[in-house]
Amino acid sequence: MSLLFAKTTLGSVPLQNRLVMAPMTRNRAIGNIPNALMAEYYAQRASAGLIISEGTSPAPNGLGYARIPGIFSAAQVAGWKPVTAAVHAQGGKMFVQLMHCGRIGHPLNLPAGARIVAPSAIAAAGEIYTDAGGMKPNAMPDAMTEADIEAAVGEYAQAASNAIAAGFDGIELHGANGYLLEQFTRPTSNRRADRYGGSIENRVRFVLEVTAAVIAAVGKDRVGIRLSPFGVYNDMPGYAAMEADYAYLASRLNATGLLYIHLVDHSSMGAPPVPDSMKATFRSKFERTLILSGGYDAVRAERDIESGRCDLVAFARPFLANPDLIARWKAGAAANAPDASTFYTPGPKGYADYPTVPESELESVR
Repeated sequence: MSLLFAKTTLGSVPLQNRLVMAPMTRNRAIGNIPNALMAEYYAQRASAGLIISEGTSPAPNGLGYARIPGIFSAAQVAGWKPVTAAVHAQGGKMFVQLMHCGRIGHPLNLPAGARIVAPSAIAAAGEIYTDAGGMKPNAMPDAMTEADIEAAVGEYAQAASNAIAAGFDGIELHGANGYLLEQFTRPTSNRRADRYGGSIENRVRFVLEVTAAVIAAVGKDRVGIRLSPFGVYNDMPGYAAMEADYAYLASRLNATGLLYIHLVDHSSMGAPPVPDSMKATFRSKFERTLILSGGYDAVRAERDIESGRCDLVAFARPFLANPDLIARWKAGAAANAPDASTFYTPGPKGYADYPTVPESELESVR
């Protein structure tokens, strides 16, 4: 029997299978509030063992992109409740991904009174889209004071509590892809001279404080984290001590008792590959669930699960374009191709309108 499609558990959370729908920014949250269209989109994909939501900001300062959701206001919590209810009604499970964009952003994408903040006043190379003014350079961030850091830790903890109130089954901390948690971890974006900068022990302090605060708020069996060692997205260049630094972080995260690490390899998108030695380090140093993602198909996912390299495998674009991905793969049916031109546009086109295969046709190809 295929392990990929077999039932399993994630801590105490029962999963229908070992396929995870990876977090994917889709920019459909008008006014940064989840809506009925988003509930339809996620419910369509609830046959995944676990859905991890798109990046969702824990605070106004974290809303770097246009039309991404938050989970810091009462309206946002209310907006998420129908989403999680729709997924649960289909038998699915859903974690929210807490994503603070940090220096990746522009004031035109922020609400009144919010700021672009980061560990250091170093602007990220590149541009970001704004609805109000089109493409703009990433803004120069304010270097966070220790008071700002303390406030941000509290915002993550409150957002996690809000997520459980909104019906989510757990929380994934976004420590990857060049956003705030990774900005603290990397020496290229963190040039601080205080207890949050310099040595790797200091650079991961913020990540560990956020992890501890969120665990204290909702329990260690409800908290995971996503990491992208060797990822270069959002101006995160490589550096000599990368592997050693992430091995240290793996050990420290293991000591927190959190539920899982979600390790993403962006080499299928053109980034340097995460070495097998790094993946093996996470497998050996982290004692609980390991999720791998990055360019997988069903065959490679099955192989890596069977060999013990990981426990679950996350897929992004296959789920984006195929709401019935599980049924298609089980039956050996052809998959829809994703339409990149609609990845980040508002409305249902390229979002909730991908076709499914009728059951009668699935039977014919089984």
